Amino acid sequence: MKPVEVIRGDGPVVLGMPHTGTYVPADVRRCLNDRGRGLSDTDWNIHKLYEGLLPGATVVRATFHRYVIDANRDPSGASLYPGQNTTGLVPLTDFDGFDLWETPPTEADIAARKQAFHAPYHAALEAELQRVQEAHGVVVLYDCHSIRSRIPFLFEGTLPDFNIGTNNGTTCAPQIARAVEEVCGAATGFTSVTNGRFKGGWTTRHHGRPEEGRHAIQMELAQSTYMEETPPWPYWHERADRTRPHLAALLGRIDELARAGSLT
Repeated sequence: MKPVEVIRGDGPVVLGMPHTGTYVPADVRRCLNDRGRGLSDTDWNIHKLYEGLLPGATVVRATFHRYVIDANRDPSGASLYPGQNTTGLVPLTDFDGFDLWETPPTEADIAARKQAFHAPYHAALEAELQRVQEAHGVVVLYDCHSIRSRIPFLFEGTLPDFNIGTNNGTTCAPQIARAVEEVCGAATGFTSVTNGRFKGGWTTRHHGRPEEGRHAIQMELAQSTYMEETPPWPYWHERADRTRPHLAALLGRIDELARAGSLT
């Protein structure tokens, strides 16, 4: 199986989807324990939620599961959130802190997976960002994520519905962040925060270089906004139908800003 799928569009926005994949090679699956083989930390249904919301958007989607290797982690293994509970480049525990492996990966395993999965995903993403920027003079990477709304191992209480990440304002022009904040803030019945528990992963931080015309912003949705948060993780059309118009509106605002040439 190819490690990445690309749907090319002609607009200035690229949607990154590093965590929707569920492919696990047979040799890796044999090393996972029963809990690991459940793949509970998938960004379930995200590609379905965003489908068709922004005509012309390019989509770059990893097909492999984050337990194989996490495409949104620093390949060096450095933590995104020093001092806080989180998961690593190849997670040893799930989001609840439970072990995933019967036979944990070796350093050689991790190196091989970086070459086979992590690097090809980011090479494909880089190629699309370059292509889109050459066409428009600017490109905006909108990184699509989701997570259960209550995970005591990672954060206290209930997560806001919309979690906007710009690594404290460093990964995109302020107009982009303001536009997303305005749409989320006006969404009746929804809650939002910027640079709260989730400030943007390695993808946003690595590819977001606004001074070069490359902007990146992460959206971490609480999964309760569009699906059931228990196995078998079903898509909840009624909830999704309430959430999708707000996502379409904020993507439309980002698209307009990029096309207007007003990003600084």
